[in-house]
Amino acid sequence: MIEVAETADTASLVREVESLGEKLAQVRLGVGRVIFGQDQVVAHSLVTLLAGGHVLLVGVPGLGKTRLVETLGTVLGLDAKRVQFTPDLMPADILGSEVLDEGPDGRRAFRFIRGPIFGQLLMADEINRASPRTQSALLQAMQEHKVAVGGEIHPLPAPFHVLATQNPIEQEGTYPLPEAQLDRFLLEVEMTYPDEAAERAMLLATTGAREARPVAAMTAVELIAAQHLIRRMPVGEAVLEAILRLVRGARPDGSPLAMVRQHLAWGPGPRAAQALMLATRARAVLEGRLAPSVEDVLALAEPVLRHRMALNFSARAEGITLADVIATLKTEVA
Repeated sequence: MIEVAETADTASLVREVESLGEKLAQVRLGVGRVIFGQDQVVAHSLVTLLAGGHVLLVGVPGLGKTRLVETLGTVLGLDAKRVQFTPDLMPADILGSEVLDEGPDGRRAFRFIRGPIFGQLLMADEINRASPRTQSALLQAMQEHKVAVGGEIHPLPAPFHVLATQNPIEQEGTYPLPEAQLDRFLLEVEMTYPDEAAERAMLLATTGAREARPVAAMTAVELIAAQHLIRRMPVGEAVLEAILRLVRGARPDGSPLAMVRQHLAWGPGPRAAQALMLATRARAVLEGRLAPSVEDVLALAEPVLRHRMALNFSARAEGITLADVIATLKTEVA
């Protein structure tokens, strides 16, 4: 009797995953009509949202980061908002503040005015331009999914995701995010220039009389259901072992790899393994598969680990990069 129930549960899970895969194919198609030449960035962003996390987009200006967030908000049916981070931005400008109101009877009371963080998809544009105090206020809300103002707790909407952007080439007047706070981002995704074919298609599509507009392919409720489904997906022993070997092997203390011991100041914590576990499941569904594979682990190793590791002085002096270290780690897992 138990075996029959388990078989029915498995069959139901397969149907749900297949249905979600078809829905996500429509999502990718809808995003692809507007965003050109950034297929991997789009895929990694969707993986992050499906896994219930936040993403840090790193790229030079003009690559379509703002347009990507707006498009994802429309296609996924989310309430998208945007905040331009500047050195004078205060925590209250993001979280909200209390104002003193006077009623018709003359009584005065404080009323909370919600800030832009009370949206389902928040674009934090150039997050490293804000002061550490403002960064911390946002990153704390990202972790706890709630805001405390005037002694009152205000829960954030569900789902709640932050897509933060960072300019890697203009660092004057910026406040780099502390490594411990970078860990709040599920993935760090690098945006690069599109290839010639994609840029040609973009020119033709965006400079004519009519420009393609995104249309909704999912709803917020469906996204929440998808996130719950991702957590129910089975993970094979080989995938679990690959995640553990990759994350634990990236820690200088006790790593079997000489390159890691010699060139890393510190490595990823357990949150990196949790991120990989969820992200591999999400990537499998996005690719139309019913379970993650070691290939998913290897494909997501760099965006998951890159912002959770730091090179030491000798590595930087020798020209060693984090990409080199992660590539070595991947060869040990493959």
